[in-house]
Amino acid sequence: MSMSTIEWTEQTWNPATGCTKVSPGCKHCYVEVMARRLQAMRAGGYDRGFEFALHPKRLMQPTRRKKPTTWFVNSMSDLFHEEMPDTFLDQVFNVIRQTPQHQYQILTKRAERLPEYFATRDCPENVWLGVSVEDRRYGLPRINYLRQVSASVRFLSVEPLLEDLGEMDLSAMHWVIVGGESGRKARPMREAWALNVQEQCEAAGVAFFFKQWGGWGADGVRRNKKANGRSLGGRTWDAYPLEQVSLI
Repeated sequence: MSMSTIEWTEQTWNPATGCTKVSPGCKHCYVEVMARRLQAMRAGGYDRGFEFALHPKRLMQPTRRKKPTTWFVNSMSDLFHEEMPDTFLDQVFNVIRQTPQHQYQILTKRAERLPEYFATRDCPENVWLGVSVEDRRYGLPRINYLRQVSASVRFLSVEPLLEDLGEMDLSAMHWVIVGGESGRKARPMREAWALNVQEQCEAAGVAFFFKQWGGWGADGVRRNKKANGRSLGGRTWDAYPLEQVSLI
């Protein structure tokens, strides 16, 4: 486990690592770059680089932290990857149930697996379940799969936002995160695209969090990620789905 530099969480927990690309949002995957770097550094658990791998020895990590914490699960992979066995998923969710003092954020691009897995299992109360929505073709259909699961918090990670998403059905959603792409090959995000999502969230009563501009600013100029800031439409958007976690 490690402290997270991700703006909307506190700690990361990776009982599995590695992934495969399934949609345009994966094209410049920062996790792949990081995994290769960790492999070169001979870091534990990354001897196979970006290949999917299970790490049973990491399963109990959250149980050793008593302080209530928000965990991003599998920041270095996809928990619902096609190579992830249901039996191992069951072990992950058992740990989550054993640690009700924590909140767990789970994000996937394999949304079609969600209603299938949870058809015979309850989603724990302390799980925030989310899907990635980067475009219309691949991203928007994932929302319907997520809506089929009864979760205390359902959220969308609209990052990297690659095009205008048009009209979105945000019914039964609680939180939306929007961000542009970072990195040397980052694709630009337009302000109008992000504001379209923000306005729909406001109309639907959904909490909205603007994470970053990434490698391109609102003015279409390429800069360092930090130089572009986090302001959208002249303000910062830091809403969370639950009031008790608004100070994360």
